[in-house]
Amino acid sequence: MRQIRCALATPNQLPLDWDGNEARIRAAMDAARRGGASLLLLPEMALSGYGCDDVFLAPHLYATALASIQALAGHSQGLLVVVGMPLIVDGQNRSAAAILHEGAVAGFHLKRHLANDGLHYEPRWFRAWPAGEMSSITLPDGRSVPCGDLGIDLDGLRIGFEICEDAWVAERRRGRIATLSPDLVLNPSASHFAFHKQARRRDLVRQGSQLFSCTYLYANLLGNEAGRSIYDGGCFAARDGVALFESSRFSMREVEVHLVDLDLPEKVRPAQSGLLSLKGRLPSPAFPLAATSAPIELHEDEEFLLAETLGLWDYMRKSRSRGFVLSLSGGVDSATCAVLVRAMAERLWRELGPEALGRSLAWWPEVAQCRSVDELMMKLLITAYQGTANSGEVTREAAAAVAAACACEHREFELHAVLEAYHAFAADTLGRPLRWDSDDIALQNIQARIRAPSVWMLANLRNALLITTSNRSEAAVGYATMDGDTAGSLGPIGGVGKTFLRHWLNRLENETLAGFGPVPVLGLVNRQAPTAELRPPERSQTDEVDLMPYEVLDAIEKAAILERLPPKAILPLLIRDFGERWEAARLRAWLKRFYGLWCRNQWKRERYAPSFHIDDENLDPRSWCRFPILSGGFARELAELDQIPP
Repeated sequence: MRQIRCALATPNQLPLDWDGNEARIRAAMDAARRGGASLLLLPEMALSGYGCDDVFLAPHLYATALASIQALAGHSQGLLVVVGMPLIVDGQNRSAAAILHEGAVAGFHLKRHLANDGLHYEPRWFRAWPAGEMSSITLPDGRSVPCGDLGIDLDGLRIGFEICEDAWVAERRRGRIATLSPDLVLNPSASHFAFHKQARRRDLVRQGSQLFSCTYLYANLLGNEAGRSIYDGGCFAARDGVALFESSRFSMREVEVHLVDLDLPEKVRPAQSGLLSLKGRLPSPAFPLAATSAPIELHEDEEFLLAETLGLWDYMRKSRSRGFVLSLSGGVDSATCAVLVRAMAERLWRELGPEALGRSLAWWPEVAQCRSVDELMMKLLITAYQGTANSGEVTREAAAAVAAACACEHREFELHAVLEAYHAFAADTLGRPLRWDSDDIALQNIQARIRAPSVWMLANLRNALLITTSNRSEAAVGYATMDGDTAGSLGPIGGVGKTFLRHWLNRLENETLAGFGPVPVLGLVNRQAPTAELRPPERSQTDEVDLMPYEVLDAIEKAAILERLPPKAILPLLIRDFGERWEAARLRAWLKRFYGLWCRNQWKRERYAPSFHIDDENLDPRSWCRFPILSGGFARELAELDQIPP
């Protein structure tokens, strides 16, 4: 047996932040050395950031990356370091894993399969490297080093590579790794978070270790790197199909380094040509081996809280904003956003502590003066209840109670006079007064729109982020007022549906999730029927009367958009799942309503504020679900639906 101590690092990087990214990689190297590790694995594109988008098409990015990796190589003494970066090889852009050894760049392994689904557009920027092929590249210092489908021999220790997507494809066992008979396989990854995805990653790592009869190490990115995608920073180790280690996830720290001790059995195998031969030996640990850990299971309700709070924290600090402003209506969506900011503050206080938090926000010196989470919340969040004559005391009371529970600054704005001024302006223009029986949509929308200027002004005065509270269900059918309730710089819950949010908030009322809660005052929110409160009380209004039950809406959206089923295939599913509560004719009508609203409102989805990718049913046309703004509206498909007997 050969014993080695490995370090798996998850830095929280930022695209194109060369100085910051280098500093965090150096910090990981230092932590690995302090911990007695001799091998350090960092994630895919950890050097440049994964989310550089079309800057990956700029040649200067690759020149900067090469200079950066050479500078980092000098800091790698005593370690074998693997770190992801962009690289030009044979005139084409590649995704690479740089190998640093003995203070120098030793070579580059190149990615063989590019992700091209959902959030991923890698073939737009890179070219896949052919299995088994090798080339070379000249570094800025004049040395020529090998690159391609690389395998390493280090004093008899054989190391192979997969880079993220290489592990997700059916034909994993191809190229150099198939004949290498490796002791170790290293996988630097940039795998974005989505509900339930961790179990799939865990299986891929275990399967890889069994497939290649080796020990398999995996390190993932951490944090809200570029605005939409959140990375949970999960690391794994497995040997011969058995899990050895799984790290915690969603850390609020800038760098996490996990130590894993390995017993590598000696292998008898034939010599193989074409390997990158490195001199030296990975030393055995000088102190007792670190314990392995069991898989860490999180319910999706906990994942939601951890991912959202990490996303909010990174978005705020990376944009150098001073907290958040939120129009708090007293409903589910805005209450969710408020308690998420509170949960973020509690996590920061617990995981970073006041001193480290102050250092992280050095450009906001008032934070360093806070001595409690409540004091911090007064800096982080200001909420405003913006009432009109159509607002009710129930929502006003709920908003005030949620703000008090979050210990944030809360204001109440009365907008009736502003609303009356707009009514008078419109009446003067039309030559008649506005009436609900003829001007319903316009009268609703102006109420939502007049709320935007006041909260935008608060956000501007505080240099804060204005949170918009649109959820995925509303986005699907356009149930929102553009430049009203959609106004904002960030929509943290835009990637999840209303059914999930109602369930989550009900659970948080009575339970602790991932160390936060319970929040009993949420009962004031949870007992209400969702309503926009834009019509007078005598014209009672609820979202589900305007639209359809949210659970039906979310089921249709999943089938129509995620699974891409036609209307005639969806109706039997609705009857199967909801037929005991609603008659088939009503379900058919709701299905047709969904398609009509979906097609009509793509222009709204094009304009929504950036949202976090939490569930793979994202409707964001800039990162997952593209649909034409103008279309035939599924007219033929809906006509086929009418042919199905009642």
